[in-house]
Amino acid sequence: MTTLLEWSGGKAKLQGVAVEQIAAAFGTPLYVYDEGALLSQFRRLQRALPKAVEIYYSVKANPHPRIISIFVHQGAGCEIASGGEYDLARRTGVPSEKIVFAGPGKGCEELEYVVAHGIGEIHIESFDEIKLLEQVAKRLRTRVNVAVRINPSAAFGGGLLMGGQPTAFGFEEEALDEVLRDLASCAYLKLRGVHLYIGTQILDAEALLRHWRHAVEIARKTADFTGEPISTVDLGGGLGIPYFAHEKELDLEALSCGAKIVMDEARADGRLMRARFIVEPGRFLVGPGGLYVACVRSVKSCRGTSFVVLDGGMNHHLAASGNLGQVVRRDYPIVNLSRQKSDSDSTVVVVGPLCTPIDTLGRKVKMPFPKPGDLIGILQSGAYGMTASPLHFLSHPTPAEVLVNQGEYELITPRQTCFGQNQSGRAST
Repeated sequence: MTTLLEWSGGKAKLQGVAVEQIAAAFGTPLYVYDEGALLSQFRRLQRALPKAVEIYYSVKANPHPRIISIFVHQGAGCEIASGGEYDLARRTGVPSEKIVFAGPGKGCEELEYVVAHGIGEIHIESFDEIKLLEQVAKRLRTRVNVAVRINPSAAFGGGLLMGGQPTAFGFEEEALDEVLRDLASCAYLKLRGVHLYIGTQILDAEALLRHWRHAVEIARKTADFTGEPISTVDLGGGLGIPYFAHEKELDLEALSCGAKIVMDEARADGRLMRARFIVEPGRFLVGPGGLYVACVRSVKSCRGTSFVVLDGGMNHHLAASGNLGQVVRRDYPIVNLSRQKSDSDSTVVVVGPLCTPIDTLGRKVKMPFPKPGDLIGILQSGAYGMTASPLHFLSHPTPAEVLVNQGEYELITPRQTCFGQNQSGRAST
């Protein structure tokens, strides 16, 4: 797990900047992102993958333009799932040809928008979408590059499965020939490749490699059917990060060794010799570089259980509460940022300020016993945080977002209060 925090005098720091200093500048709750940690994750993955594999950042993980731009400036493309994400990606300077558009329910308006402004590929997920996109392309008098998203016939392991079972995502593998026949009848859609995505939060390198080998096999079958080489093989994302105590990091060394074999075999095949291969991680790149910070408002005891009540909760960080698709609710890594861990730590329940019992961020958290005014931090919070949460539930203030880099910190999203007051400005140590 990426080591995000440093400790000095019992207080937590990021890149030498005290978290308390950032909180004092912009208030709590807030999200803090460490640019160095984000770059480190990108470069680790880039080193592990063969040169034939390109990294496309999955914008949904954290769509802030400043976050996207960090990866775009390293040469990444973008995987988007809406017209709004397309705009966000383009604002960072990514070329339109380095954007792929996936998602099971694309609308006519957003398809028209991305086609008119330029798009690398649109990943087709239903027969209705084939028909709709053909109509859009014909109306705009342009040919559109497409890939077929396939829901594989078997799952290969992962946290949240999106393949190997009935889902709304992609075409079932058994229908591949029918899909290809339908696309062949379209005058304005140019088939370039295939896209497989079976799930998310995969920590087993061999499971990913089995999935990638299967994607290559589907690409071969597609080339055989069409009689033309494949231009793109999108291997999907799904690279996980450890959130819970029993989880281990994805073994990048094992992934690297296996990926080289997969790519060498694929490139030796004339059907795939000139294909580009894409992975589209989001959580893996941005998750370890984020910290959610909230302030303790009260500490209370009820029937022998100590509750630590914060000024932010599931309205800002739904995933940490276990209500964002998790089957089993476990505690994210949660620390008392104001008091360094000790041998005499207490076990507490960490909750937010909302009027619902599901506003629970940590159920059995060991930390130095908090006091009102202490700062509590939830690690691994760079992905699926603020924008994946019900921000307006109960009309509490929304969190600020702060980017830390080389000893400086910058406000990149102002905190908004229920009175409409915003913050702005830049601070440094």
